[in-house]
Amino acid sequence: MAAKNLEDIVSLCKRKGFIFPSAEIYGGLQGVYDYGPLGVELKNNLKKAWWKSNVYERDDIYGLDSAILTQKKIFYYSGHESTFTDLMVDCRNCKKRWRLDHLVNGKCEDCKSNDLTKPRAFNMMFKTTVGPVEDKDSYAYLRPETAQGIFTNFKNIMDSMSPKLPFGIAQIGKAFRNEITPRNFIFRVREFEQMEIEFFVKPGEDEKWHEYWVAQRLSWWKEQGLSCNYLKLLKQSKDELAHYAKTTEDILYRFPHGFEELEGISNRTDYDLGSHTQEQGELKITAKVAVNKDSTVKLSIQDPPGQHFVPYVIEPSAGIDRGVLAILTDAYEKEKLNNDKERIVLRLKPHLSPVKVAIIPLKRNESAIVEKAQAIKKSIQTLGLGRIAYEDTGNIGKSYRRHDEIGTPVCVTVDFDTIGHTDNLEQLDTVTVRDRDSMRQERINICRLEEYIKDYFK
Repeated sequence: MAAKNLEDIVSLCKRKGFIFPSAEIYGGLQGVYDYGPLGVELKNNLKKAWWKSNVYERDDIYGLDSAILTQKKIFYYSGHESTFTDLMVDCRNCKKRWRLDHLVNGKCEDCKSNDLTKPRAFNMMFKTTVGPVEDKDSYAYLRPETAQGIFTNFKNIMDSMSPKLPFGIAQIGKAFRNEITPRNFIFRVREFEQMEIEFFVKPGEDEKWHEYWVAQRLSWWKEQGLSCNYLKLLKQSKDELAHYAKTTEDILYRFPHGFEELEGISNRTDYDLGSHTQEQGELKITAKVAVNKDSTVKLSIQDPPGQHFVPYVIEPSAGIDRGVLAILTDAYEKEKLNNDKERIVLRLKPHLSPVKVAIIPLKRNESAIVEKAQAIKKSIQTLGLGRIAYEDTGNIGKSYRRHDEIGTPVCVTVDFDTIGHTDNLEQLDTVTVRDRDSMRQERINICRLEEYIKDYFK
């Protein structure tokens, strides 16, 4: 079962080095978190799995890494300057500030007062000054989404890669939103990472491709270990749709605080490419966009030759931090053992585990055992699976429990039998391999260990 409260996850993350509050020694910075030694491994493994699935295993999607600092005209024509807002209210009683859509029955979450100010719009984009002189024209934005960098590079990808429709552009990167009330640990924060695809299709084929990507993305999250019972789909109502969307279907996950969006799959029509396209009277754009007098290019495709059209785009967009929180939630389990003791175990999929294999010498001050364990560690590390840990605490039971708690799938123990310090010669050059989930142990000859580990992680 998944964890039932957020405190379990937060405690584990701080205690075991997954996630820390940022600037904690100075009182912290609300809505900002740092990923520790294990957290950065989990996060990077999730990104690798996404990139592998969507770029390496396909021939129709190309990668991109666009800049975080974004020219202000991009967000003027994209509509973000005028529409990327939340309604904000202040409580006159306790002076706390809230997003209007987060309040239940129009009451302050803190003191339950209904004496609130009138709602006012608050633009969530972070502004910053570019260059040595600070004036009204010298500003840019920290991007609130990675998508616009894809759209403004559309022609560059077309010219350099010569793709044919349908095709996509994938990007993983940081985004920034000045949230009024960050909440629920890393679920809603001010600095986060996104995994986004913009998949360009012919007008008229957009609904078919939207359905395709909803199914693809739901299946992928299940492959990362999320339970079917904790996932569901929700189609946004017309009132909820973003200004660019024809339709959006959200993949919801049951986080400790309830069902919330994990990933959104939107049909953005030709809004974005149309917004950034040079003013062209003869080019038909179905979405309502501002006339662009600043762009220098026409973001369109010829098909057939001589006939230009602006492609529609389907956008699967997922938050990496939310993905990490969902995976930790689903994997976390408190398990009762036969001796009435309890162990905490993270049942992570092996490819996501921060530590893939732990090599444990039974006795840390026995030189022959230590040398053999270190040699095995170096050997397994060459397989390229990820982080291989050398654990020399000297207490085998505590070592197993520690690696259960951080999600290490396999522990390999080097003991006195391994080095032949017993009368049981059949155990010479063998090690004990322990499985995290079943706790089953078996003896494996060292010459077979690499093959065993490779098969385990296939």
